[in-house]
Amino acid sequence: MKILFLSAGFMSLGLGVVGIVLPILPTTPFLILTGFLFSKSSDKYSDWYKNTKIYKKYLAGFIEKKEMTRKGKWTLLLIVDFMLLLSFVSISVLLLKMLILLLVILKHWYFYKYIKTV
Repeated sequence: MKILFLSAGFMSLGLGVVGIVLPILPTTPFLILTGFLFSKSSDKYSDWYKNTKIYKKYLAGFIEKKEMTRKGKWTLLLIVDFMLLLSFVSISVLLLKMLILLLVILKHWYFYKYIKTV
């Protein structure tokens, strides 16, 4: 099972690194997922990841201090909003549409209230 977490961690890290260059691919969620997967796989890879420049630049403030840059915050929020908009448009069930709208509102409220802007 640890090998599965480790493999998925490296795949997520790869997608996160690609997301640094491609603006359409979100970086932060993949890097957060990488940290989670590496922590489940082994302490060695978890510690290694926490000492990388990528972790320190993109995640350290978010994980340790609950803060993000204004650009990072808005980029993340807008990309997730776009993905949720695609779901909203493609479904026809009213209850699911209402849940998606609630999710968008809660997500923005959480980032406004609990994630500091630096």
